[in-house]
Amino acid sequence: MADYDASSNRVTLKVVYYGPALSGKTTNVVALHDMLSPQSRGEIMMFETRQDRTLFFDLLPVGFRTRSGMLVKLKLYTVPGQVAHDSTRKAVLSRADGVCFVADSAKSQSVNNAESFENLEANCRRVGLDFERLPLVIQFNKRDLPDPVPEKDLRDRWSAAPWPLHMATALTGQGVQQTFLDLMARSVESVARELDDIGAVAVTADEIRDGFLTLAKGR
Repeated sequence: MADYDASSNRVTLKVVYYGPALSGKTTNVVALHDMLSPQSRGEIMMFETRQDRTLFFDLLPVGFRTRSGMLVKLKLYTVPGQVAHDSTRKAVLSRADGVCFVADSAKSQSVNNAESFENLEANCRRVGLDFERLPLVIQFNKRDLPDPVPEKDLRDRWSAAPWPLHMATALTGQGVQQTFLDLMARSVESVARELDDIGAVAVTADEIRDGFLTLAKGR
């Protein structure tokens, strides 16, 4: 369940960007960070592993108040994609309110994408998340590659899946915000049911969207 503090009327949602190594998870979070006005965004925190200085996960805390007065805090994490860091992935994934699976659009990465997605499903079960009910979106990143898997092939391949599919080029920010807002809409819908169950004033997906856009530069 989302972290709800009744005394301060605050709810904190945890969102995790998951996927194979170098698929663009961190680039997504950095792009989201850059979309926010400096006065409204937290610092991106990087936690290095002992084995490899280039491996880390990020934390981006963002907050705003809804029309009903509830303070909504968003914590965005990424996980290391390397196989050797599965324990870190499980720790970060624990208690997630939503997950964005970031896949690599390169044709050579199909196997890595599949193995990472299977790992996500397995780790959800290990940390007690209901994978079938988990708010989840799929993003195929790196659409700017010279010869990516065609979008039609990807949509055909995932047509039977219950999760929305997004195309993105995180380096330029294309598709990043749309992916995030879709994920937040799904996450908030789930969290709203939880808040209603405990008698709290629920927050809506529209309020999350409007709140995030208000924090963006130029708003």
